[in-house]
Amino acid sequence: MRRRVLVWAFMLLVAAGCQGKKQAAPRKRRGLAYPATRTVDHVDEYHGRKIADPYRWLEDDNAEETQAWVAAQNKLTFDYLGRIRARRYIRERMEALINYERYRTPMQRGGRYFFRHNNGLQDQDVLYWADGLDDERKMLIDPVSLSEDGTAALVGEYPSPDGSLLAYAVSHSGSDWQEFRVRDVATGKDLPDHLQWIKFSRPSWRRDGTGFFYARPEKPAPGKERTAVTHSPTIYYHEVGRPQDQDVEVYARPDQPDLYLWPWLSDDGRYLMLYVSPVGSRHNGIFYMDVENEGPVIEALKDFDATYYPLENDGTVWWVLTDKGAPNKRIVKIDLRDPRPEAWQEIVPEAEHSIEDASVVGDRLVIHYLRRAYSHVRLFHLDGRHDRDLDLPIGSVDEFSGRRADREMFFLFSSFTIPRRIYRYDFDTNRLGIWRQAQTDVDPGRFVTRQVVYQSKDGTNVTAFLSHKKGLKRNGKNATLLYGYGGFNASQRPGYSTSSIVWLEMGGVHVIANLRGGGEKGREWHEAGMLRKKQNVFDDFIAAAEALVHNKFTSRKKLAIMGGSNGGLLVGACMTQRPDLFGACLPAVGVMDMLRYHKFTAGRGWISEFGSSDDPEMFPVLLKYSPYHNLRPGTTYPATLITTADHDDRVVPAHSFKFAARLQACQAGRAPALIRVETKGGHGGGTALSKHLDETADIYAFLAKNLGMKVGSRFWRKK
Repeated sequence: MRRRVLVWAFMLLVAAGCQGKKQAAPRKRRGLAYPATRTVDHVDEYHGRKIADPYRWLEDDNAEETQAWVAAQNKLTFDYLGRIRARRYIRERMEALINYERYRTPMQRGGRYFFRHNNGLQDQDVLYWADGLDDERKMLIDPVSLSEDGTAALVGEYPSPDGSLLAYAVSHSGSDWQEFRVRDVATGKDLPDHLQWIKFSRPSWRRDGTGFFYARPEKPAPGKERTAVTHSPTIYYHEVGRPQDQDVEVYARPDQPDLYLWPWLSDDGRYLMLYVSPVGSRHNGIFYMDVENEGPVIEALKDFDATYYPLENDGTVWWVLTDKGAPNKRIVKIDLRDPRPEAWQEIVPEAEHSIEDASVVGDRLVIHYLRRAYSHVRLFHLDGRHDRDLDLPIGSVDEFSGRRADREMFFLFSSFTIPRRIYRYDFDTNRLGIWRQAQTDVDPGRFVTRQVVYQSKDGTNVTAFLSHKKGLKRNGKNATLLYGYGGFNASQRPGYSTSSIVWLEMGGVHVIANLRGGGEKGREWHEAGMLRKKQNVFDDFIAAAEALVHNKFTSRKKLAIMGGSNGGLLVGACMTQRPDLFGACLPAVGVMDMLRYHKFTAGRGWISEFGSSDDPEMFPVLLKYSPYHNLRPGTTYPATLITTADHDDRVVPAHSFKFAARLQACQAGRAPALIRVETKGGHGGGTALSKHLDETADIYAFLAKNLGMKVGSRFWRKK
């Protein structure tokens, strides 16, 4: 009975919020005078429960008052960070270490190779093309030239089948909204084509290169570009040279506005495939149409009972990667004319380790498995016979490039200590070699990385990657940065990061936890950290922190946690549940208001992961851990630096704005509670290198000051 009374009292406190007077006076903490943040008497009713939202007005990022609030918060934050002497040295070291030549995986079309390259300190990778791998390269697109202020980013390049044309996607100020243009490869000049208001789609070329298919949602109302909910897109066909308003509508579902559609054309050019997923479902269906014969759209796999990823086809018979009947995924052949499961042919059965992804290149099934979060690549014949395994170091692979008819394949490899390598596999000789390899001044022998196992609250074994300098003393005095994500089936794998190397050089311990909710161990591991089981993710992260303290790698005052997007939610939930456990918290572009996240932009697509407050059964689950609603007045919170961007239209910045305002009002301790808002920035994709270096230097300087790290002018000279 006593527990029920306490819970009831706590929920009343949450509903009341941290409100004070309507116009709060500036609050001072350790010399910081937080900007006054107005509160309002806004109350929402959820299934008979009234929940206050005193900072609702901050959701309008176009309002002058909101913009003035952001400007005041940024002034406070940048003044604070600018006084930290260590920032200058951290920024200089990061710039020195990242100044090395970098390539991205090449793509071959019509005998031409397309690839990105960065000479070291260029804000954006430059796109080049060449007639052969060793031929002279020619610059095709320098993203810096795409806008006057340098905030445009090249977010996708799509050569036509013969390599003569390039459709490319541009994002402005980090937005998810994209524009498509078409460039003549030989001349380097754009054609008149200019397609706008595209989101989460890519052009899929016809075999003759005369046009492409793509998806486009309805154009948002003026002023709502960054917050409007994205509804079901329409599939269009664009003929090169024609204006966008003449594009042909191919398929639409106005009767189902919550149905997401993604089109792509089969390599044989005959079938337009539609990846179809209802909002709120983590499963998908596959529809298709015969474009050569202008046939109707056929709903082949329409039960939305599993995930299906078509890989390659012989007519209507497709090799499909699916988790139906196989939590770790398997590959089957499905004739879309008879898609009943009993008619399927299993090609590669489910294995002990989960399949991260698969493709068909060189008439082989190329399957990327995860073994304890490390990559393992296996090749199979198309009938399922095992061909060979690729001999790779321990690390991660990404960006597989190649098609069925190609006789070569490229992919990217990296690990915590090995920077970017581009491997080339020759199917005729079965030889694996390095096409390009980054060269840095970092001596990997100075550091140690190992995978450790610890127990979560319920006894589940969880793994983590732990890195530090050799000879580290486990005396509880090491500044430690614990990173996590734990959601959306995303795997946290070993990869090279200049910022992580700088942190290790500073004497810090770097830890990446493989939390439930991720994809490291297949579907069951993912499902163990979603919906009603989301608390498992937070328990896993808290258990990692406790294990680091218990094993004397660090102490509570020396421990920081970090995560972005869903990982920002992770940090926000953990710091509100265990504010005593951390010395600093770094929630980035986080989902902080779990009651309203689905009312903005792409948020409805996350209902399958989180659930919705519209559901009376999920509402109390979300309210229990929603970071914004669980900040308690009079609580001592760790030093916190919230980071977001004013043009983030995936996780709208209102999440961070409201969380920051409430945190500043609730903070009873002396630790700073700051928010850093990047201007003309988005969710992270396509961020200019200089902005990335500035933000990371700010974060590490914040940690250096609040975790008591010594970083001075002589520090780097010892390296």
